[in-house]
Order: sequence, then structure tokens, then C-alpha cells
Amino acid sequence: MTSRIIAVDPFDLVVFGGSGDLAYRKLLPALYHRHRDGQLPAAARIIGVSRRPMSDDDYRAATRQALIDHVDKNDLDGSVDTFLQRLHYLPVDAQAETGWDALADLLKAGEDRIRAFYLAVAPELFGPISEKLGAHHLVTPKTRVIIEKPVGHDLASAKEVNDDVGKFFDESQVYRIDHYLGKETVQNLMALRFGNALFEPLWNSAHIDHVQITAAESIGVAGRAGYYDHAGALRDMMQNHLIQLLCLVAMEAPGHMDADSMRDEKLKVIRALKPIDASNAAHLIVRGQYRDGSGPEGALPAYTKEVNNSSSTTETFIALKAEIDNWRWAGVPFYVRTGKRLPVRESEIVVAFRKIPHSIFDANAGTIEENRLVLRIQPDEGVKLWLMIKDPGPGGMRLRYVPLDMSFAEQFGARSPDAYERLLLDVIRGNQTLFMRRDEVEAAWAWIDPIAEAWEKSRDAPKPYPAGTWGPTAAIALIERDGRTWHDESA
Repeated sequence: MTSRIIAVDPFDLVVFGGSGDLAYRKLLPALYHRHRDGQLPAAARIIGVSRRPMSDDDYRAATRQALIDHVDKNDLDGSVDTFLQRLHYLPVDAQAETGWDALADLLKAGEDRIRAFYLAVAPELFGPISEKLGAHHLVTPKTRVIIEKPVGHDLASAKEVNDDVGKFFDESQVYRIDHYLGKETVQNLMALRFGNALFEPLWNSAHIDHVQITAAESIGVAGRAGYYDHAGALRDMMQNHLIQLLCLVAMEAPGHMDADSMRDEKLKVIRALKPIDASNAAHLIVRGQYRDGSGPEGALPAYTKEVNNSSSTTETFIALKAEIDNWRWAGVPFYVRTGKRLPVRESEIVVAFRKIPHSIFDANAGTIEENRLVLRIQPDEGVKLWLMIKDPGPGGMRLRYVPLDMSFAEQFGARSPDAYERLLLDVIRGNQTLFMRRDEVEAAWAWIDPIAEAWEKSRDAPKPYPAGTWGPTAAIALIERDGRTWHDESA
């Protein structure tokens, strides 16, 4: 089975930060794949913009190397040369006048086409760039602007960023991107829930015991030390990626599959989250920071060494227990964890159903486990439904706990598109379904801010954990004191 390719309308995509890591590692490879599959019209142009002096040919050479570094070699063919011809480059200073007239001249040739500005830059530049785009009359009715997280670092700064961008762009033109929402399995969560009669009738507190959401990274802070030591896991992962995943699990069925209907339902979930603040944070949250440890490739340094800040109290791990104060989810805990320098890189959602009320089998049949629906978001996207079955063969009734396993790569026999491939073309189509609306972002910060304030008041240091392990032991106690355990298929 192969996916159906639907071409988009002609467009100009201008990437501010076009010579940065995100552009070379994610955006340009994603656009190359869409070009290779024939989804980009011949007239589409990709324009890289940054302060660095560079010619078109220099930019194309740098992009060629980026494709070699970040695209499977089996996907590199004659399409590379034709893709590179779409690329242009202009040196532009976001906070001065340098280069803006040249950008306006280049865009004149496509004045009537879709125009998208991707701000792959620091958040403090979102406002100044938006102001320059407005001042140089580059915002048209067909213009969209894409902004990367984080949108601010708390509620007040998020409102300021949104106000700055909103002076020049209508909310319908603003695309706040969260690449987790473009992943295949996240999309399949909606298909499983709302496209089948099997799950939705059971999707409530009467049948679901608890939900687990894990986003584990095996790497440290890599080249993001300056940003991460200010943000930490709470602002970097919890406020956006993980709250969004929680919303998709917990939201009510929208009336239609359109952007505002979807985002209305997600907003209701955020607003229904029970508060976590100074009164209960110590009981509901575990925060940690990795120390020296080891992994498959040898010794791993402590976080404080990686950021060169021996007194840092920034958290690199969070586990929390959240609850949603509504009829569907009353009494169902959502256990959410994320961290760096964990044993593996994996993100997954686990929906654990309640155990059967009574077993008809004798003790020799074995232990009956709860059914679990596991949605693997990365690295190997797929869905597993864990069930009890009879162990094949003679010798009486012996029960086994096994998964019905659907790997997307195996089932569909094709490369699973990167999230940015879907999201970038959704921008061109004008489909905001997978992008965060202003009120969603601000509601998430309103829930997160009291947690950060509680930590600041308590002055408790994050709990240490060795790099290469699953975080502080207190994270295990957080779930086990409720008689539950973290999902681990290797156990």
C-alpha cells in the first residue's frame, strides 16, 4: 500500500534561520522528500535567510551536504539536483534594515501566490521579524507565519510574543508548530479513537485504569546548553509536547475534523486539569537532574559538566501525576514523564484498561494482566494491543500476555514521513488542525506557571540520577504507591 500524493498550490517558503541547525537537519530534508515524491509544484521556491553572508550556490552546496548527512542514502538520487534549484539565499538582519529590500524584490515575482515565513530563530526575534515583514509590506492575504516553540517562557512572556506577532498577522495566519503533533502515531490516535467502534465506547473512567505518557531521550543537552539551562524539562517538553499528547488522549470527539473544532476540545482538557502548585507539587511531581553515569558507548558526563555550571538546579527529568476534572476522566490518573540521558530514545502513550472483575481460570493458568493499548511515537512508529490468550498446545489452560503488533513500516512497506513533511505542507494548504491556537498556548502556561513557582519557593534541588538510567527512584515510587508500574516491554 502506498500513500496518495496530492500536490499543493505554488508557494514561496522563506526560512528565517535558513542556515541554522533546524533548517539543515529537519526542514530542508523534509522539503526534499516532498519534492522527491512529486508534491511540490514546479514554481515553488524555498528561500533561506540569515545574517550569514552566502550566495545561492553556497547555500545549495551546504544544503546538499545536509541532505547527505540527514537523508537515507537510498533516497538520494537525481531529485537532489532539481530540488537544489528551488533554493535561494539572502543575507538579512532581523533587527536592522540590511537585506529587507532584496527580500521584497525577490518575493515580488510571486506576489499572488501562497507565502509562508518560517521563523526558525530565537523567540525574542519573533516580534522584530514580524514588524519588519509588516513594515516592508510582505504580509499578504495569502501569507502564513510559522513560529517554533517555545512561545515565551511563562504566561506573561507568551502573551507578549503573541501580541507582538498578532500586530501584523491575524490569528488565522499564525501556525505555532509542535512537531510531535505531526507524527504518524499521534495522527493514528485520532483514527483509532474516532474511526472505530471498538475503542471510543471504552474510552472513559469506567474502563480505563490509567494512562502513561513517556518521552525519553538518551542524549544530553547536545548543543543547546544555553537555552536548556534556562528552560529545563518543564518548559522544553512538558508545556508543549506532553500536554498536547495528553489533550489528544483525553479530549472529547469534535463535531468535525476541522482546526477550530479540534482545538476547542483540546483547550477544554487543559482547562480541566487539576491545579498543581505549592500545596501539592511535592506529592505529585518528581524532578531530577542527571549525574555522571554510563551507557553502551561508555562514560556519560553529569549535566552540570555539560552546561559548565556546577551550581545549576535545572531539571533534566520530570515525572508527574495529573488528573482531569471532568466526567469522562474522574479518578483516572495520567502519569507523564520525560527526561534526558535515559537508557533509550522512545516516546509512547500507554492506555491501561481496568482488569477483569473476576477470573474464571484456576491458579495454574497464570496471572491475568490488564489490557494495554500502546502507541509508539518514536523511534519505531506503531501500535500494540496487549491481550491475554491461551498458550498454544496441549496440557491444559495456560494464559499468555501477548501483543497484537502493527508496525507502520512493516504494514505499509514504505518510509514513514517525518512530522515536518506533513506540517510544512499543512501550512501551505492553510490547515491549522495540527497547530496550537493562542488560547491553547496560554492555557498551558497558566497550568505550568504554578509548578515553576512552587519549585522556586521550595528551593529543593532536583533529585540526582545516574545518566543512562530511568531517572530518580522517586519516579518509580510516584506510580508504585498507587499500585501501578511504568510500562516496560523488556521487563
